[in-house]
Amino acid sequence: MELSKAQIWDKCLSIIKDNVSDDAFVKWFKPIVSIKYQDDCLWIQVPTHFYIEQIEEQYSDLIGKTLNRVCGKPTKLMYQVQISDTQVNISTENRQKNQLAPKAELDPQLLRNLTFSNFVEGESNRLARTAGVSIANNPGKNIFNPLFVYGKSGVGKTHLLHAIGNASVEQNPRARVLYVSSHVFQVQYSQAYLQNKINDFIHFYQSVDVLLIDDVHELSGKTGTQNVFFHIFNHLHQMGKQIVFTCDRAPKDLVGMEDRLLTRFKWGLTAEMRQPDYQLRIDILRQKMQQNGLELPDEVVEYIARHAKDNVRDLEGILTSLFAHSIIEGRNTDLKLCREVVENSIQVFDEEKLSVESIEEEVCRYYHLDKTTLHSRSKKQEVARARQVAMFLSKKHTDKSYAYIGEVMGNRNHATVIHACKLVEQSLDLDKALHNDVQKIESALALL
Repeated sequence: MELSKAQIWDKCLSIIKDNVSDDAFVKWFKPIVSIKYQDDCLWIQVPTHFYIEQIEEQYSDLIGKTLNRVCGKPTKLMYQVQISDTQVNISTENRQKNQLAPKAELDPQLLRNLTFSNFVEGESNRLARTAGVSIANNPGKNIFNPLFVYGKSGVGKTHLLHAIGNASVEQNPRARVLYVSSHVFQVQYSQAYLQNKINDFIHFYQSVDVLLIDDVHELSGKTGTQNVFFHIFNHLHQMGKQIVFTCDRAPKDLVGMEDRLLTRFKWGLTAEMRQPDYQLRIDILRQKMQQNGLELPDEVVEYIARHAKDNVRDLEGILTSLFAHSIIEGRNTDLKLCREVVENSIQVFDEEKLSVESIEEEVCRYYHLDKTTLHSRSKKQEVARARQVAMFLSKKHTDKSYAYIGEVMGNRNHATVIHACKLVEQSLDLDKALHNDVQKIESALALL
C-alpha cells in the first residue's frame, strides 16, 4: 500500500531523530509539517526562509538519503514557507559576490596551499593527477573534458580540484576559475529559486571558464538542481570550457542521477583515486615532514604508514598529534609515543592475525551463527546481514581479492562480494544498528 504524505514524513523523522541531537531535532524538525506527496516530490511547510537555508546547509544529505530510503526511489524535497522572512542570508562557503552579474570579478574559492607541488604522486592517483596537470595547462582544449574523479573520502580528490584551479589561475590570471561543493551549489540554487533569480544563477555559472565541482553525488535525488545543472553543463561544454567533478563512486554506481547527466559524466575521462598504498603513504609522510621542517626516525614513519591505511587525512592527523604530544609533554618522538598516538587515533589491527577466516569467525560469534549457516544460501535477513558484514570487513582489513573472499564464504562469485561491500558501505550512514555492529566487531578484531 502506498504511503501517505504524513506516513512518509513520520518515517523520515524516526530515522532522522536517531542521527541528530535532541536539541537539533526539536529546533529544526519538529516545526515542519508535511503538505503533500505528488510526482515523486514531498512538499513540507517550514516557518521561515531561514529554516530552508539551515536545513539545506546542515541536513540536506541526511534528509535526501532518508527520503530515498523511505520512498524506495529518488524523491525530491520541496519547501513552502509559512511566514515571510526578509532576512535571508546563506553564510556557507559561497560568497555574495559569486552571485553578481557574470562579468563581475570572481573569487575562485581556492585554497592556495593545495597545489600540484604538494600533491604526492603514486600508483593509486597517477592517472587522475596526470589528467589534472594536462587540464591546468590547457583547460577545455584536451581529451579530459569533463574529468570525473571518484574515490573514497580522504584520498585527495578535493586537493586535486584545488591544484587544478590554482595551476589554471597561474597559467592564465584572467581565467574565470571556480571551485564549488555540490552542497553549496544546491544551496545557491535554492536561494535563487526562492528569489525568482534562476536565470541569473544559470548565467553566472555559464560565464565560468574552469568549473570544479566537488562531491557531485550530493546532487542525487535533487531533480530541479540536476535540470539546471544539465543546461549549465551543455553550455560550458559546447563553449569549450573545462569541467571537473569529484564523486565518492563511479558514474555507473550513482543512484538518483538523471540518465542524461550520467551520460555526460562519461564523455571525457573517468579516473579512480584509490586508497594510498604503503609506498605512497611513506612518501606523503616524508613530504609533510619536509614541508613543515620536521624530523622523525624511519621506524616511526614506517609504523604510521603500516597502520594508517585508509586515507591521507589519517596520516596528516597522526603526524600533527605526534608533534603536539611531543611539544606539550616534552617527550621524544620515538616509537613508544608513536604507538600511543596511533592507537588513540585509529583502530590498530595485528596484520599477522587478521585473515578472512578470522574475520568471519568473529562475525559468526557476534551474530551467534555458525560458519555453515554463514556459508549457506539462506536469505534470512539476519544471515544475509552477517554475511555482508563479513565480506565488507574482509575487504577492508585484508588485501585479499573479491574473488578470494567469495570463495572462502561459500564459493560465491566476486560480483556478490562487491555488491555486499557497497551495500554495507552505503548503509552505514543511516542504519545506526549496522554502524554499531561494525564498530563492535572491529573493536573485537583489534584485540585479536
